[in-house]
Amino acid sequence: MKLTFLRARLHQATVTHVEPDYDGSCAIDGELLEAAGISEYEQIDLYNITNGERLTTYAIRASHGSRIISVNGAAAHRASPGDQIIIAAYAQLEPEEVADFKPVLVYLGAGNRIERITHKIPVQAA
Repeated sequence: MKLTFLRARLHQATVTHVEPDYDGSCAIDGELLEAAGISEYEQIDLYNITNGERLTTYAIRASHGSRIISVNGAAAHRASPGDQIIIAAYAQLEPEEVADFKPVLVYLGAGNRIERITHKIPVQAA
């Protein structure tokens, strides 16, 4: 039996562009893809913090250092420039792989700049 786990996350990315006429996908600055370990054409989920929309698409590479996050194709109708989103990629693990697994969590600040990278989400307090 395989279990599905969060593998990589770009947290609080800011949408810079929406391109409804572009091939469907999400263009992500190459530096951010590399920091999170997300591959070109890998399936990703987008969680729009601003409006609550959720969707599945795939990652494509935007210019390295451009800070671009562009939601394209039909998905462009579910985001606007300035929206805050979470970009997540998942992995299928065997139960024996779980104990040693650590996700890559990339926290972004203003201008889609990397603020920190960690491998654990803090425990939520009551």
